[in-house]
Amino acid sequence: MRFCDDGHLEIDNNAAERSLRTVVLGRKNYLFCGSDTGGERAAAIYGLIGTAKLNGLNPEAYLREVLSRIADHPINRIEELLPWNLAAELAVKSSRAA
Repeated sequence: MRFCDDGHLEIDNNAAERSLRTVVLGRKNYLFCGSDTGGERAAAIYGLIGTAKLNGLNPEAYLREVLSRIADHPINRIEELLPWNLAAELAVKSSRAA
């Protein structure tokens, strides 16, 4: 009943359930990663995609940018390729394209 007193509170938890939907749907798919290492790699990719979404990035555009740069990028500066560090740069690129 607190949502009646505070307009900022949601009447239900649909937003939280929607955010967990991908985890629930993928649960059986994770069984078919092939090995523990495959599961760890899948978790890393899912983590990058989720973080890109949380930073307001298009996950496909973000991964395309990272994969195009990673071969020539110095390993000691890998944090520059994280979603929150590329967000501003990708926003500028997408505004130029539009």
